[in-house]
Amino acid sequence: MAGTICFIMWVLFVTDTVWSRSVRQVYEVHDSDDWTIHDFECPMECFCPPSFPTALYCENRGLKEIPAIPSRIWYLYLQNNLIETIPEKPFENATQLRWINLNKNKITNYGIEKGALSQLKKLLFLFLEDNELEEVPSPLPRSLEQLQLARNKVSRIPQGTFSNLENLTLLDLQNNKLVDNAFQRDTFKGLKNLMQLNMAKNALRNMPPRLPANTMQLFLDNNSIEGIPENYFNVIPKVAFLRLNHNKLSDEGLPSRGFDVSSILDLQLSHNQLTKVPRISAHLQHLHLDHNKIKSVNVSVICPSPSMLPAERDSFSYGPHLRYLRLDGNEIKPPIPMALMTCFRLLQAVII
Repeated sequence: MAGTICFIMWVLFVTDTVWSRSVRQVYEVHDSDDWTIHDFECPMECFCPPSFPTALYCENRGLKEIPAIPSRIWYLYLQNNLIETIPEKPFENATQLRWINLNKNKITNYGIEKGALSQLKKLLFLFLEDNELEEVPSPLPRSLEQLQLARNKVSRIPQGTFSNLENLTLLDLQNNKLVDNAFQRDTFKGLKNLMQLNMAKNALRNMPPRLPANTMQLFLDNNSIEGIPENYFNVIPKVAFLRLNHNKLSDEGLPSRGFDVSSILDLQLSHNQLTKVPRISAHLQHLHLDHNKIKSVNVSVICPSPSMLPAERDSFSYGPHLRYLRLDGNEIKPPIPMALMTCFRLLQAVII
């Protein structure tokens, strides 16, 4: 029991780390007395709050170009402008930058000068959502921990793009134009510490190949994925949160073991084409199967039997860990089978 509790606490801790670890590193306190008058140089297009001397606010100003960034700046806010290019020159003194927000501009790949981003050796967070990018920009600084590229037109990932990004923990590519041939077997090579990968709302028909081994959160909602290869999850043994809502998964497209993967704690398969409840692990805690074509629940198939349970049987003295089950939008008629409640004694909510 203690081992399982420790595992769950570890998962939650590491998941939180995807965001909070870098935030704690970034938000260091600086004494305003440490800055000279010269240090407080501020571009006329922007706002430099005296109480936050390392931040530069240039958002919502109709800017078409990036102003020269003072050397003291750590946090740069340029979102919601009309910027089309990222040249090197504005950043030549900005050696301390940790955070750049360029969301909601008009930036294209052709507009990014080759060394403009890679020269920022301390950059941790890069936000380029809602722009005009057609491929993942490269080269990027090795220091980068989060790359946010949602809602662009990305359809290509050039070979070697991620090869030096061993510090990246979060990659957001949702709502782009990725198709299966955008990936090679080594596309994600180099992402040794990636924990969250979001490729929801693309045009994938297959699961992306050879994901980083440390991936814990995988979001693939709103694609056209029809199946999952046998032993697919062997490559990502730490995956704990898996979202495949709004795809085209059928019973025939699932591995023979279904989702009997001990690391998975939260599994979302809503709005697919399943007619049966797939096999699951005794470790699973949340299962979303609403809006499929399921007519009945065969508890003898889905209930993890004693032979399926791990060696640490004390962890399962109250049975499998499932606490939340959603089955509404199927063809199941109440009442809930009593055998279901007998098997999953920790269930707190069942929605039919």
